Amino acid sequence: MAILIDPPAWPAHGTLWSHLVSNADYTELHAFAARLGLPRRGFDLDHYDVPAARYADAVAAGARPVTAKDVVHELRAAGLRVRQRDRDAVAPLRRREYLAGEWASLGARLGITAGSGTVTDGAAESAATPADAWRRLGDDLLGRWGEAHRRYHDARHLEDVLLALDMLGTRGERIAPETLLAAWFHDAVYAGAGSRSQADGTGTGDARADGTGAGAETAPGADERASARLAAASLGSLGIDPELAQRVAAHIEATAPGHAEATAPGHAEATAPGHAEAAPAAPERALLLDADLAIFGASPSRYAEYAAAVREEYAHVPDADFAAGRAAILAGYLARPAIYRTAAAQGLWEARARENVGAEIARLERSRDAERA
Repeated sequence: MAILIDPPAWPAHGTLWSHLVSNADYTELHAFAARLGLPRRGFDLDHYDVPAARYADAVAAGARPVTAKDVVHELRAAGLRVRQRDRDAVAPLRRREYLAGEWASLGARLGITAGSGTVTDGAAESAATPADAWRRLGDDLLGRWGEAHRRYHDARHLEDVLLALDMLGTRGERIAPETLLAAWFHDAVYAGAGSRSQADGTGTGDARADGTGAGAETAPGADERASARLAAASLGSLGIDPELAQRVAAHIEATAPGHAEATAPGHAEATAPGHAEAAPAAPERALLLDADLAIFGASPSRYAEYAAAVREEYAHVPDADFAAGRAAILAGYLARPAIYRTAAAQGLWEARARENVGAEIARLERSRDAERA
């Protein structure tokens, strides 16, 4: 078993990049990358992208310098190579593996093991142990994030938020369990405007037995409030500290449109275009809100995918109305002195976020003007 790295030779984002791989398994690779302080977002299906500035650090930590051809040969020999034509098929599998692993790690941080805690009621009552209940809850959450009507508020968004929190962690921020729990639950309920496919806007989704499905409350912020209730009930059924569960619920409600601390980057309705300045928030909440907005600071191509997905969720809204509402929401973010609350997030994403959001507003305004012409 060995960790291998090729010379920095691939240009992107103003620097050169190396490929860091394992010739045995991905678990070894992830563990090495974590010790090196590399963000998990740097993992690209079968390797980590490592900037030239970190090449010497990787070698000093034990990575063996090899050629680029050696990297490909070793990956193929180990059965770990992901071919270009297979990337679209492999990406959802890697995402599921990552999310399942993160949920298990979060349970361990909370002390949920086979012999710990008490399962009190709810869906978890048939589980043999708290650990079984935790796994079942994770499966339920992943099922919710994978619902067919979602376009932006899906498992990829959950992955993006968790990866953003991990990146903030590599910048020195402490990511508390309550922040991670809020991330997992923050869009767990998503009836969403985009699920209302009938012409009268009444929706076609199935309501869940707990009243949190597409047939439930549809006012702005309803999904966030339902997600918060789900979090409090689910965590309570596992015997988790009630105060922790309530903090998690409060963090989730803070992501709702119109909330004093709202982010909600996937919303387009013409409500509360945002405060001139982001409201103060406790560190645990501020990190969640910044991670939820990290998509603003994505690459232009990823931002374009995000914007298109948001439009799909509001396909029932006429183009002119969508453009006006969405532009107003986005303009509210640009009106703030800073889009992000934490210095780490500002350093990572602020500049590109302003470029992306400004460019989308310009596109929306051109579209609206064309409709009027």
